[in-house]
Amino acid sequence: MAHNVVLGVLGSTLDRGGQDRWSQWRPSVDLCRHEDLLIHRFELISQARFRRLADEVMGDIRTVSPETEVRLHELALDDPWDFEEVYGALHDFARAYPFRPDEEDYLVHVTTGTHVVQICLFLLTESRDIPGRLIQASPPRRRSGGGPGTCAIIDLDLSKYDRLASRFHRAQREGLSYLKSGIDTRNAAFNALVERIERVAIASTAPLLFTGPTGAGKSQLARRVYDLKRTRRQVEGAFVEVNCATLRGDAAMSALFGHVRGAFTGAIQARPGLLRAADRGVLFLDEVGELGADEQAMLLRALEEKVFLPVGSDREVRSDFQLIAGTNRDLGQAVTEGRFRDDLLARINLWTFRLPGLRERREDLEPNLDYELDQWAAAHGTRVTFNKEARAAFLRFAASPAATWSANFRDFNAAVVRMATLAPGGRITLAVVEDEIARLRAHWAPGAGDEAEGTLARFVAPERVAQLDRVDRAQLAEVLRVCAGASSLSAAGRTLFSVSRQRRTTSNDADRLRKYLARFGLTWAGLMERRRDA
Repeated sequence: MAHNVVLGVLGSTLDRGGQDRWSQWRPSVDLCRHEDLLIHRFELISQARFRRLADEVMGDIRTVSPETEVRLHELALDDPWDFEEVYGALHDFARAYPFRPDEEDYLVHVTTGTHVVQICLFLLTESRDIPGRLIQASPPRRRSGGGPGTCAIIDLDLSKYDRLASRFHRAQREGLSYLKSGIDTRNAAFNALVERIERVAIASTAPLLFTGPTGAGKSQLARRVYDLKRTRRQVEGAFVEVNCATLRGDAAMSALFGHVRGAFTGAIQARPGLLRAADRGVLFLDEVGELGADEQAMLLRALEEKVFLPVGSDREVRSDFQLIAGTNRDLGQAVTEGRFRDDLLARINLWTFRLPGLRERREDLEPNLDYELDQWAAAHGTRVTFNKEARAAFLRFAASPAATWSANFRDFNAAVVRMATLAPGGRITLAVVEDEIARLRAHWAPGAGDEAEGTLARFVAPERVAQLDRVDRAQLAEVLRVCAGASSLSAAGRTLFSVSRQRRTTSNDADRLRKYLARFGLTWAGLMERRRDA
């Protein structure tokens, strides 16, 4: 049988000495009086200034338990309430102690000492720096002459506690399911990725960087991370999302960092800015690679110092937020090309996670199909289902090489929405699926829409394009084509509105065009700048 060894700190108050000491309950001495707990050795830790009391306690332990060997260890502690000093001293003691867990059972006495000492002993035992269990002693009901009291042994190995272990695993499963929107995904690599994101999101407030193709779910995952942290009470503020591709020119600085009244023409009122709106919350900067040089510099300072200057102000404001950044671009290449700051990239890529596209997760097509149908039912109050033959046909095509899913889950969602909308009687038939497959094949065919898509690519960020319906893409592409060949905003407006302007008594084509472009986060100056760069 292994020997019991107690590690305990001398209690300068509870382990009192003096002539009447035998009429009082003294934890270190009375712990050795329990008939059902044989202590073979007592490692008594004390400060040097309590040497007289320590000698008395050691002698009393030998009196009540002659079979117990008592060893004294004096620690140099100036302040037993200084956490850093106490932990350092006890940690050094534990590191130097010759533990033999195969031969001895160690009990860490946490009844005596300051609260700081007790906490440090708990932490060292929980971390297994001391390979033992805790023991807590309590006085008898009658403090005088009532025996040694009681004691309880506490094992901090949580794996031995079924209820605690199952509760922990259940909470972890719920967190993972939450990040996956409740979708029972089957792709092993993706599940491992989400598990890692969940651990980091809960344990860290450092920036997170989500990379991956357009439509892979970066925005949705960022929102779910925020919701998870909020349920754990790790954030109090709001979730603020902005697509950096929509921020252009002077408006970008104002949108992000705010401005004071009168900072520039049109600044009638002060604006707090998105960084301040995210204080104590989460700021999600999608397509962070689209930020300009000035915005990157300001963002870096806001991340490092938690302060920044609003436009037109000489007084710094403070905002403590966690950043989640998203991009479908190679930021390393952008640094090489001088379009992105290397120090900002170093700051935001401490935790970088690449989200795979839908083509890399063929196993997850079926659970995502069920999820999209559930979302449709929640939004429309009507459940739509496939017949068996139609479901098999759609999943077979979705997993085939012919299904490129170029916009990933945006394409997938759009396909399900179209089929659900056209389903007769709430039942998606094989005919509906075949029509949708034909439409998708035409959409992904080489050369389909190349001219329009090429025009959009010149002036609009891919992330923004992916958010547009096809009719909006076609119309915007034509507007941009005319703008690219026009000498001025007014000239472009006259060309675009040549028919409708004849029916108007007054016309301001430039203003109409300006407002149309603003719907997509575009400006004439920005278009001309991109036209020159091209």
